[in-house]
Amino acid sequence: MKITADTNTLISATFWHGDSEKIITKVENKEIELVLSKEVINEYVEVLNYNEIKDKIKDKNLEMKYSVQKIISISTIIEPQEKLDIVKDDSDDNKILECAKEGHVNFIITNDSHLLNLKEFEGIKIITPKEFLNELNQY
Repeated sequence: MKITADTNTLISATFWHGDSEKIITKVENKEIELVLSKEVINEYVEVLNYNEIKDKIKDKNLEMKYSVQKIISISTIIEPQEKLDIVKDDSDDNKILECAKEGHVNFIITNDSHLLNLKEFEGIKIITPKEFLNELNQY
């Protein structure tokens, strides 16, 4: 099973115990495959550099470098060929759809309302981390 997680999900998994962290643990254990694009990774790095995030990290450079390396090392990184313009209210969210489509994933994992409102995109279910874990438990 392949998933694309949005930046918010990656940040949540990095700093807090919860559903997002459980999903990343499943990726680490090779139970599911995480597909990301360079654009998603770049956005993740950008958000890690926000002052409110930096303030939460003690050894900023080391911890942030480790977090990025970890996400890259457990992910399949792709380069989407097609640019989409599906999410009009927040065009940054289109990079998640581009990644998911190019990576032929089964699920997009997000708490972003712009994406969740779509419910599905070209056969890819768009659900929250909690909903995804519930889906996994049904298999």
